[in-house]
Amino acid sequence: MLIEQHLTDAVLTISLNRPEKINSFTVQMHLELLAALKLAANNPVVRCVVLQGNGRGFCAGQDLADLNLDPNGVGDHAATDLGELVGDYFNVLIEFIAKMPKPVIAKVHGVAAGAGANLALACDLTVASNASVFLQAFVNIGLIPDSGGTWLLPALAGQQRAMGLAMLGEKITGQQAADYGLVWKAVAAEDLDATVAAIALRLASLPPRALADIKKTIRIAATQTLSQQLKLEGQLQSELGRSSDYFEGVSAFLQKRPAKFTGA
Repeated sequence: MLIEQHLTDAVLTISLNRPEKINSFTVQMHLELLAALKLAANNPVVRCVVLQGNGRGFCAGQDLADLNLDPNGVGDHAATDLGELVGDYFNVLIEFIAKMPKPVIAKVHGVAAGAGANLALACDLTVASNASVFLQAFVNIGLIPDSGGTWLLPALAGQQRAMGLAMLGEKITGQQAADYGLVWKAVAAEDLDATVAAIALRLASLPPRALADIKKTIRIAATQTLSQQLKLEGQLQSELGRSSDYFEGVSAFLQKRPAKFTGA
């Protein structure tokens, strides 16, 4: 299996499992990851997803050896249409992560390169090892950042840093990624597992409907006017204010006890 899964305390950990290739993607790996995410989205037991890579890195992007290239260098060099590859596989993954109602955490160690870097940045929260490496490797092979890279980089880090990362194709560390605002936080390598586990357990204990609506509203905010966003906030507050989790949260606060949220 190119994807491994482990469910503990309502947290589903999905591991990319091609460690010998730094978890670079093949078509089969795309299919397995999307299937795992769909099952997680529809499984009421799962309250949070952690995406990680087995072995020495998170993900090196697309496995170039999996592409059908013309070895003789005549005609069209790439028999595989890269736009179709991105559209059929990477874009589907990125959009599904963005739209699924449950929080997805990327846990990044080692290398996150190309589409692998942008997959990590597309998750709701990204936690990286200080010493991990993020690389927009596309320009080095004559391409542009894909898998949302041209949208994510300026949205998260601003235009100048986006230009530098994309045009120069230079490596940055997990700590630099945190300093740029690309990831939620960077921690020492030895603290990565415990930090992500604590965040995931915290998310799994929070009200699912509120988390889903927080994700939805923040994800679409850039496409909304202030008036549209204010109206949406009011609509969602009306709905959430009638939920059992709202009454549980208020009761727990007043009674000075931990709340037990069910998603109702």
